[in-house]
Amino acid sequence: MKVLPLLLACSLLFTIATPIRDVTNACTSQINDFQHLNNSSGLHLTLHHPKSPCSPAPLPSDLPFSAVITHDDARIAHLASRLAKNTNPSSSRHGHRKKNATLASSSSVPLTPGTSLGVGNYVTRIGLGTPATTYAMVVDTGSSLTWLQCSPCAVSCHRQSGPVFDPRASGTYAAVRCGASQCGDLQSATLNPSACSASDVCIYQASYGDSSYSVGYLSKDTLSLGAGGGDAVTFPDFYYGCGQDNEGLFGRAAGLIGLAKNKLSLLYQLAPRLGGYAFSYCLPTSSASASAAGYLSIGSTSPGQYSYTPMASSDADASLYFVRLSGMSVGGAPLAVSPAEYGSLPTIIDSGTVITRLPTGVYTALSRAVAAAMEARGAARAPTYSILDTCFRGAVASGLRGAVPAVDMAFDGGATLRLEPGNVLVDVDDDTACLAFAPTGGTAIIGNTQQQTFSVVYDVAQSRIGFAAGGCS
Repeated sequence: MKVLPLLLACSLLFTIATPIRDVTNACTSQINDFQHLNNSSGLHLTLHHPKSPCSPAPLPSDLPFSAVITHDDARIAHLASRLAKNTNPSSSRHGHRKKNATLASSSSVPLTPGTSLGVGNYVTRIGLGTPATTYAMVVDTGSSLTWLQCSPCAVSCHRQSGPVFDPRASGTYAAVRCGASQCGDLQSATLNPSACSASDVCIYQASYGDSSYSVGYLSKDTLSLGAGGGDAVTFPDFYYGCGQDNEGLFGRAAGLIGLAKNKLSLLYQLAPRLGGYAFSYCLPTSSASASAAGYLSIGSTSPGQYSYTPMASSDADASLYFVRLSGMSVGGAPLAVSPAEYGSLPTIIDSGTVITRLPTGVYTALSRAVAAAMEARGAARAPTYSILDTCFRGAVASGLRGAVPAVDMAFDGGATLRLEPGNVLVDVDDDTACLAFAPTGGTAIIGNTQQQTFSVVYDVAQSRIGFAAGGCS
């Protein structure tokens, strides 16, 4: 084998290193870059797209979009089962019970490992323990309990980025006893009953729609979160799950942050210390550019920039965030559907669902209107891709952008999302983009594709959700 001349080798090394250095610099500039949030209080964290090269726990780069859709469907089925009051989808109906010496025999979990809760979820970093160690976590508005994998992983740990949390190395770690009120709160937080170990430690079971799950010990420790300027803010006695049996890819994250409306969620535990029951985010695109940085803010926010819609209520699941879609238009023309069709199904706004689901009549009218507008502007149709039946030749970022009509989503109270081309279509491969909506006969969901680059605030204290354009810039 010939050895490359030194000059050529150095040239190749520089060529390879330059794009790596460019991506690294772009990613570094995302961290603690919160200048656009200076007028708002609260605590700010950097938020990463699950497929961004800047993510601390990225999904595989070769993950096909069909896999994203598969797991999106599983997530939606899980949310729908919750609304149908199927409160324990992970067990009982199959009669499976997993027993081991570490976890109580009364805890029951699926026997089939999941594959990826983190496919649609955005990622941030938290610190845990004393001294604090940093972990990559997926963020989920549809979950309540925060948990992460813990040593010694008595049964199983999925592959994660970075070390597994070791409670023995933290000077502030404590297991929660079975008689604690927080143990009793697990039923509403996880929709699974708690259990009790032989040593009187509370056991949680968190299960998800794609058969992913985490089982372990309810614990408390000091949580550390970045303040946007490099200084961490600490929160003693934060309750979370210390996972000993964790099945699923989870995007190589250490665990999950729950932001739903429940007293065990991160929001409810931190809100009294941050001045308000509210959080906001801007979900970035997958680009590595500094301008694509997103954020998660917890605590009070500036009310002036948002247009608001009231949170809707549901007796089926009080922890989820509901809104009322009141209308849609394409190119300024309202869809030809009756107003009643928009409210025919309960509508959830969710950070972890990728493709928005609409009532069938609304979706059909939207699909026809978008297709007619794009074909009139020269866009060529492409074959159906999985559940996405309105597809076009080309990519959003290149040839198709100019052909995408303006699409507006209106909500009760006057709030409106004016969608950009990247919120209307999603690239499913290098040469095909599809309408990022699908029909449903069950639960309607406003997914994260439509929310990308908007500031979205969940003002729980005043029971409203607000939207503002240009949130990630």
